[in-house]
Amino acid sequence: MPPRQRLSPAERRAQLLAVAAQLFAAHPYDEVTMEDVAEHAGVSRALLYRHFPSKRELFAALYQQVSERLLAKTRLDPADSLIEQLIEGLDAHIEYFAENRNTVLAANRVLAGDRLVQTIISGELDALRQRLLGVLPLTDDATREAVSGVLKSWLVFVQVLCLDWLAKETCTRAELRDVCIGAVLGAIRPLLGKDPAPDWPR
Repeated sequence: MPPRQRLSPAERRAQLLAVAAQLFAAHPYDEVTMEDVAEHAGVSRALLYRHFPSKRELFAALYQQVSERLLAKTRLDPADSLIEQLIEGLDAHIEYFAENRNTVLAANRVLAGDRLVQTIISGELDALRQRLLGVLPLTDDATREAVSGVLKSWLVFVQVLCLDWLAKETCTRAELRDVCIGAVLGAIRPLLGKDPAPDWPR
């Protein structure tokens, strides 16, 4: 075990999450132990458990961090091109999924019944839906409600499609992204008086 560094509680927590991110990305969830995390971080198990009482809570804290970072990369501004912003947001998500396959599969399949982790995922999807509603040309409350329902279903579709893609990459990242964009535009266009993306398909 490497010599332990003196860190503030916030710095130690960040270090432990960084180590956990590496381990959960490199190995399936069931193969990562708290002992592994402590050893790689150069701390005692007691110190690790002081910050995170269980592996589940450690993973949830990590996935909350991931969710916040991906949301920060999803820029949605009504003054800018919807398509370009969808491309940026989907590319960021797909890149993370591809580079952290084990982490994503753990959150969405291994821990599919875990309320804590699923609350984090649901929170991110809801935040994305609200951001999309904020940039679409919605003329009244009825239209907003209808589009909101479509977006909720579309986000689940994207989630499932990406998980299937991780299991077996049947297309390129760009093709996966464009399928997702085409799906949402095809679903919401009949509900809107104004086409939100007249430049698509390109």
